Amino acid sequence: MIQQLLNQSLGTLACEIPGATRVFHAFNLDFCCGGQLSLSEAAKRRGIAAEKVAAELQALRGQPGNGEDWRQAPAEQLIAHILSRFHARHREQLPELIRLASRVEQVHGERDNCPNGLADHLREMQQELESHMLKEEQILFPVLLDGLGASAAAPISVMRMEHDQHGEALQRILDLTDNITPPSNACNTWRALYRGLDELRNDLMQHIHLENNVLFANALHAPAPCPA
Repeated sequence: MIQQLLNQSLGTLACEIPGATRVFHAFNLDFCCGGQLSLSEAAKRRGIAAEKVAAELQALRGQPGNGEDWRQAPAEQLIAHILSRFHARHREQLPELIRLASRVEQVHGERDNCPNGLADHLREMQQELESHMLKEEQILFPVLLDGLGASAAAPISVMRMEHDQHGEALQRILDLTDNITPPSNACNTWRALYRGLDELRNDLMQHIHLENNVLFANALHAPAPCPA
């Protein structure tokens, strides 16, 4: 059983095992942009023991499911979920995170462990993510809702490329914040900032996972509609 888990992709495991994404976060394994990698290969690239990750996933399989398997959901339902749960949420998260980061840099900028440059990075993320979401909302999602996903390989490829860029932006946050770990004497604003960053990271990775590994994968493999 462990060997089967090692050979499966991170994206598939994230879909099939409720709670798997929490395990992947704990081991810093990229199940969204890197969802096509097998657990064995992904762990090797991170320099961690794949068998240890697989053992935690195996333990989860015996627990009651607490998440919805979106692979069987109609595109309409999944897109509605992505829009309400992730697009709307990111538009709420980033302005407040920018405000908090600016405050922390203003007050504590002279400290060696202050995440200087974070506010500017978040502003850039906000602009890029807003542009990306608008392209999905105005162009790609309507095509998928019309059942034309099999002909949308080019725009899907562009969205996946931009997802990779979002993943790099998340890695930059980790680099600036000591893996989103506040110093022991951090003030309440600093701690609130890092809690929000952790939430943004979890949400954005889940968002990208659902698009890359479920919505886009289903669309590209759907049969073409019959001509009228």
